[in-house]
Amino acid sequence: MPEHPLPAATFAELSLPLFDQLYNFACWLTQDQTEAEDLVQETYVKALRGFSSFQAGTNFRAWMYRILRNSFLSSRTGLKATVAFDEEDHELAGPPASSPENVLLDRADREMLQQALEELPVHFREILLLCEVEEMSYQEIAETLSIPPGTVMSRLFRARKALRRTLEEKLQGKNHGV
Repeated sequence: MPEHPLPAATFAELSLPLFDQLYNFACWLTQDQTEAEDLVQETYVKALRGFSSFQAGTNFRAWMYRILRNSFLSSRTGLKATVAFDEEDHELAGPPASSPENVLLDRADREMLQQALEELPVHFREILLLCEVEEMSYQEIAETLSIPPGTVMSRLFRARKALRRTLEEKLQGKNHGV
């Protein structure tokens, strides 16, 4: 009988369904497809090496996101990195545009949102991404970022407020011809 029994699920069974989500998060963090691919590969290598230390019954998804985030922060100047809004994967919800004008307005709105997100500090961008795009619970975000759930709520509140303020400034500038 082995000293450490294997978890009920294998690493592949737990990790492969997360691949696209992790890659998406890596693209947001790095803003570069090649760097994102390298970051995800590094994440999987580290996670596989450390899988024996993973505690069965805890949140595997948050564990993988934490590895990816920590790898990103330690591999480059993570706090200075910007995040791109991937238009293909994140189309704004709503009915299809009925006219060329609507298509143009939707594209302008997405570009304005992308610019506003890029202006936010990384700790605000990542918490918005994890909550709004990845649809993580506050508890999952807390585990991913290694912060208390209360900090998640207050940081998310401040991030939304900062995004709203930035968008309002952009709209005012747009309306005044700036």
